[in-house]
Amino acid sequence: MFTVSQLAKLCGLSRTTLLYYESIGLLPPACRSASNYRCYATEQLERLRSICAYRDAGLRLSDIRELLDEPSNAATTVLKRRLLELDREIETLREHQNAILRLLQAGDGRWRTLDMMLDMTKEKWVSIMHAAGFSEEDMRRWHKQFEQQAPEEHQQFLEYLQIPSDEIGRIRAWSRET
Repeated sequence: MFTVSQLAKLCGLSRTTLLYYESIGLLPPACRSASNYRCYATEQLERLRSICAYRDAGLRLSDIRELLDEPSNAATTVLKRRLLELDREIETLREHQNAILRLLQAGDGRWRTLDMMLDMTKEKWVSIMHAAGFSEEDMRRWHKQFEQQAPEEHQQFLEYLQIPSDEIGRIRAWSRET
């Protein structure tokens, strides 16, 4: 027989984790001692090792309960579902990785980096802002804030939108007005 602390140590877990598993019915003790201490047998040790293996595979506790308490055909269903979830997560991470690689390859020009990913124009940007609920006055305030907080980046952004330089000059001039 093992105590909570002994069982936790054998599996590299905290005592709190074992008590939590007990509280959700995932790992009930084999019995209680005369002093009302929890006692665990080899059967619970093996169950806990299975729980740890499934957790290492990234399974949710509800799935682990299903695997341990249901017939063996549930294992295939749960594991296939988790494998599909992992495939989607990996695909998303690869997309993030590729986006970062594109950013790194583009160098320091942040707006040039965006230009590689989007073919943005002033007209498209204004349309997006209107669709998001921005009025002409809202956009003017936005430009004023951008110019005040990051004037060089504001210039780069306006160039990125392919706005002619004389129009950029006018936008930046009224953006500086108080």
